[in-house]
Amino acid sequence: RIHLIPGFIDSEQADWVFEQLLQDIPWGQRTHIRQEVRFEEPRLTSWYGELPYTYSRITMQPNPNWHPLLTMLKERIEEFTGYTFNSLLCNLYRNEKDSVDWHSDDEASLGKNPVIASLSFGATRTFEMRKKPSLEENGDYTYVQRLKIPLDHGTLLLMEGATQEDWQHRVPKEYHSRDARINLTFRIIYPERDGIRK
Repeated sequence: RIHLIPGFIDSEQADWVFEQLLQDIPWGQRTHIRQEVRFEEPRLTSWYGELPYTYSRITMQPNPNWHPLLTMLKERIEEFTGYTFNSLLCNLYRNEKDSVDWHSDDEASLGKNPVIASLSFGATRTFEMRKKPSLEENGDYTYVQRLKIPLDHGTLLLMEGATQEDWQHRVPKEYHSRDARINLTFRIIYPERDGIRK
């Protein structure tokens, strides 16, 4: 289940929010290791929340010191959606070369059927989704259903239900010049005990 709300933040306010977050967020670039090869994540990130968050074998340390602007955006989204979020992964795509590869937000700490509210500022980038293949397809994505959603300045995308279980998503690199884009993904993180949600 996905809901798209264009203009959730009006363009004038979105311009101001974008500039504030660009300069105030402590952006950092993290290093991944895949098959013993180290590589820099092709975007900058920052984490907010009382609990750590681990994805792709990278752990973001707890950071309870929310920027007031992020708290305001969180409260506005909570009022609109009826959900309460306790964590936020911020992503900065500096240009068309920055991206995130196919994945599902299905870490154990997110619980079953996680709700993710994704708020975009800056340049429009394409958010692609693809349905996970059935067992009979043996991991072959050739003929699966695909969606392409342009996420504009100030747009809110809400992912609910079995979206993470049944689909993958990505923001691909682009061939044409793109200005910077900030994406805020509000989440609900649960404490883990030995990898099992409490």
